[in-house]
Amino acid sequence: MPSTRPSYLKLHRTGELARRAERAVAMLGECTVCARKCRVDRLHDPKPPAYCCTGRRAIVSSALPHHGEEDCLRGTRGSGTIFFCQCNLRCVFCQNHDISYTAEGRTVAPDELATLMLRLQDLGCHNVNFVTPSHVVPQILEALVPAAERGLRLPLVYNTGGYDRVETLKLLSEVFDIYMPDVKFARRETGRELARASDYFEVAKAAVLEMHRQVGDLETDEEGIARRGLLVRHLVMPEGLDETRQIMRFLAREVSRDTFVNVMPQYHPAAHAAEHPRINRPITLEEYYQALAIAEEEGLWRLDRRG
Repeated sequence: MPSTRPSYLKLHRTGELARRAERAVAMLGECTVCARKCRVDRLHDPKPPAYCCTGRRAIVSSALPHHGEEDCLRGTRGSGTIFFCQCNLRCVFCQNHDISYTAEGRTVAPDELATLMLRLQDLGCHNVNFVTPSHVVPQILEALVPAAERGLRLPLVYNTGGYDRVETLKLLSEVFDIYMPDVKFARRETGRELARASDYFEVAKAAVLEMHRQVGDLETDEEGIARRGLLVRHLVMPEGLDETRQIMRFLAREVSRDTFVNVMPQYHPAAHAAEHPRINRPITLEEYYQALAIAEEEGLWRLDRRG
């Protein structure tokens, strides 16, 4: 049974959490925080020419209890989601493009971000769930210090598109208890076309391996609520079952056959999907069931079947 005390509290007591935050913030000076490695100055430029267009402060779209996440995250009281603007992927089909493509949110200082975390705790949420955090890891770590000082005690969820640098993830060891990456594409051509990231699968594989090294397979408490571990999401795409197989094979053979995987059926054309004929349609029910069968054929068994 996993500990009921989140691991970042120990780092805070020893001062290591503050030291990690300082190291992460320094990375903003010539930014290599995420896998884009734009190498621009985000410390001093409020609107830097970085892919994320995010400067010294994080930009938050919303912070609220979310009841649409996986059962092990939402439980009965919701997952405390903090949605950051300006995703570092911005997939052409993004169903949250009104958030991920824009900076139309609230710019928050560390104490303000800490207050949002504590408010979600006061509302009874089971966890604090950071959505699209890859480009704002320094800001999150910086805010965790006052949050921990002021009584934050919930597990933290790193809810990412998967385009994360291993070097940055290492700063998060024993900070995040739950990692929830997407693994979207396997072919370089698909990554290039749909997210301007031809190296997406290579980057995501290295990131998932590091996440699993840190937290292992997903563990839940007696009520079925996630306390620690890895949970992988895969959105089934039109004409994409060959890539689904490559991804499931990677998870089963290189990560763990006990990996908890949510094979998601809710793809529909959004954002700029109409400009890409192959993905300009919803998936069929047959494609979804084939994707589930592929996961099982590759040896995975802990599958979220709510779809």
